[in-house]
Amino acid sequence: MPLPLYLLAMAVFAMGTSEFMLAGLLPDIASDLDVTVGTAGVLTSAFAIGMIVGAPIVAALARNWRRRSSLLGFLLIFAAAHAVGAVTASFPVLFATRVVAALANAGFLAVALTAAATLVPPGKKGRALAVLLSGTTGATIAGVPGGSVLGTLLGWRAAFWAVAALCLPAALGILKGIPAGRAKEAAAGGPALRAELAQLARPRLILVMLLGALVNAATFAGFTFLAPVVTDTAGLSELWISVVLVLFGAGSFAGVTVAGRLSDQHPGRVIAVGGPLLLIGWPALAVLADKPVALLALVFVQGALSFALGSTLIARVLYEAAGAPTMAGSYATAALNVGAVVGPLIAASTLGTGAGNLGPLWSSGVLVAVALLIAFPLRTVIAADRSTEVLQ
Repeated sequence: MPLPLYLLAMAVFAMGTSEFMLAGLLPDIASDLDVTVGTAGVLTSAFAIGMIVGAPIVAALARNWRRRSSLLGFLLIFAAAHAVGAVTASFPVLFATRVVAALANAGFLAVALTAAATLVPPGKKGRALAVLLSGTTGATIAGVPGGSVLGTLLGWRAAFWAVAALCLPAALGILKGIPAGRAKEAAAGGPALRAELAQLARPRLILVMLLGALVNAATFAGFTFLAPVVTDTAGLSELWISVVLVLFGAGSFAGVTVAGRLSDQHPGRVIAVGGPLLLIGWPALAVLADKPVALLALVFVQGALSFALGSTLIARVLYEAAGAPTMAGSYATAALNVGAVVGPLIAASTLGTGAGNLGPLWSSGVLVAVALLIAFPLRTVIAADRSTEVLQ
């Protein structure tokens, strides 16, 4: 894989750290800015919604810009938003910085996904996506726990400064490693924006976007509410929360890495094997959550299966959106983040039921079941590559 892919992954690591670490910082933010924890939680929703809305809009605006300039600009805006957030004493200003950061993140990821697909041969989009998403999985392994520890020791503002600092070496790498001009030239010789947007009317593209959103919703439904499962259901101390999150992240890294080598030539097999296993895993985790050893093992396995299946489906989005060379990344980004918003909302609604802390795990299983019910009768369509029409 070319070096520029790893430079993009470094930036995705910084952005993933920002998106996920906020959950552990909300109590401190609420106390410092004199708002309730519930009000502070709006920061998380604002970021995710900004990603969904921002991805297609910003990608459309940036489609005629030079790719390197776009990536560098989005990354520096993201860093600046965190620097402002780190010094403000106003909650509305902090909220505004999260919206700006989300828009910058959405634009960066949309362009980066498209760039990743063009930096490799046509049949290796899945592997390129795996490298790019390793930045996100790396954030769950090291960035999020690191941000939580930094916030505990030095305050939440230090975590914001750390994210801003992480962007700087990534920006230098992009400046030195990403070719200039390719996106602008591709857009000039490629289809018009109207034609790229028309790709969204294709049933196969809508199908893989829907499945990607459902699987990602299941992932975030379970992942978001693991902390009370660890402390209340399993009876472990709060220190084990970080261990569980790291295990989930390590599993996700393994899943993305393995799927990246299989999803280009064998997407149907990844879905056929990984889907049922993922479906079994969430209820198994709910049933065995009171047994610490089983909990730790299943968290790793579910992280691997969730990201293996999710990354394969997102790679299919890029394949199916081949007719939208500058907008394909935004479609993939939107699908990912719709899941990231919907999943936790569904999971939260189960907490007040008889299922209690285990409700989110059961809801993850239901979401995967829905995805498989949709996918099974259409499995040959999902596995087909537009260039060959058959992908074993």
